[in-house]
Amino acid sequence: MANNNFREIGRLGQKRYGGFFYEEFLKDLQGRKGVEVYKEMSENDDVIGAILYAIEMLIRQASWTVQPGGPTAKDEEAAEFIYQCMDDMQDTWTDTISEILSFLTYGWSAHEIVYKRRAGKSKDPRLNSKYSDGLIGWRKLPIRAQETLWEWLYDDEDNLLGMIQMPPPKYELITIPIEKLLIFRTKSRKGSPEGKSILRNAYRSWYFKRRIQEIEGIGIERDLAGFPTLTAPEGMNIWDEDDPEMVAVRLAADRIVQNIRRDSLEGLTLPSGWKLELLSTGGRRQFDTNAIIERYDTRIAMTVLADFVLLGHQKVGSFALSSDKTELFAMAVGAYLDIICETFNNKAIPALIDLNAQHFAGITDYPTLQHGDIENADIQALATYIKDMTGVGVLVPDDHLEDYVREVAGLPERLDDETNPRQSRPTRDNNSDVKPGKEADSDDLGDLEDDDEAVKKAKERLGRYD
Repeated sequence: MANNNFREIGRLGQKRYGGFFYEEFLKDLQGRKGVEVYKEMSENDDVIGAILYAIEMLIRQASWTVQPGGPTAKDEEAAEFIYQCMDDMQDTWTDTISEILSFLTYGWSAHEIVYKRRAGKSKDPRLNSKYSDGLIGWRKLPIRAQETLWEWLYDDEDNLLGMIQMPPPKYELITIPIEKLLIFRTKSRKGSPEGKSILRNAYRSWYFKRRIQEIEGIGIERDLAGFPTLTAPEGMNIWDEDDPEMVAVRLAADRIVQNIRRDSLEGLTLPSGWKLELLSTGGRRQFDTNAIIERYDTRIAMTVLADFVLLGHQKVGSFALSSDKTELFAMAVGAYLDIICETFNNKAIPALIDLNAQHFAGITDYPTLQHGDIENADIQALATYIKDMTGVGVLVPDDHLEDYVREVAGLPERLDDETNPRQSRPTRDNNSDVKPGKEADSDDLGDLEDDDEAVKKAKERLGRYD
């Protein structure tokens, strides 16, 4: 039994055959068919499009920082190096993040890591860089599109070895090892690299909504055109199945009534004896398709915690409810940002530092990528909180608190003590006009006493006593 401590015995239980996953029970959402469905949902539905657009815009405006892995100068240099590499790629960092966000729609996104030697300005893209220190940096992190996936490569112990893709225009099979891949996924289930689309739970509502919209469009068209009826001349039996001529006439009449449309080419020429009528449909329908479609829109938005986008459109909802829902949505978006940071921190950044291991020898730990907040702080609520806390003596205003407030409020940075007149306060030794061996004037002493009295009162307000 002791020999089994370091040996894997069981299996993950993946429903996988030949590099293809069959975890999805709906065949329409498996493999390439699923990719096409999610693409249609994201690009052809107004509510889903608005939700994905809101997520992308929030994430695109988020700030990104690189924190050193320790306090040493070498740690600071490594963090600065990673930040330089983010800004020194063939594509901008914002465009790279935009490509990565496709993992929300499809459940996963694979990106190949392409390196370069930082050799200054060069026509060779493998050497071209803003920097000429000779270190190895990221050249680009291009996506390997979901629809180009041919199969996943696994070993006998369920370890992912890479992916095979068949991309246009040559449609050749290309094998990419896992060491060269960054795989972003919304969630992990049985170790599958394909994750789960955030639109998966909205599929049923989207499917029925699309069908109802199509039926609604057909119904509107028929109501505008009327219900067409074409009557044959008296004595002509177009229902005679034994007469080939009558069968052909009936089929032609069927095509006429089926193709009647209200457009710029409408019109019909009939021979003598034929009669065309458009029967109108009176009254209202039993079902309100608009209410049904709104119901499905709400459920679609609920699945991704984005139903706040419908507040006001359906004449329901309060400001407080909107605030709560947007806060929950912001938390979900923050989790997506965490996924991106974790993938870089666990693989991309350590691999890049290791390629330059000799230069960064002695660092405490690898640098880490961190994201900023996606929501602006409520300045009024923050001001009230600080006022209340300072009033009871819990907080004491200092330079650090002022710097934080200025940063949150988007105010200019605080000036240094030497250049800020407000920071230079009179003191007994440095700023009084009293010279050694000379008695101070009464006015000077009065000013100093006023200062002491003001300090004493301020301390009493803050509940601080000497």
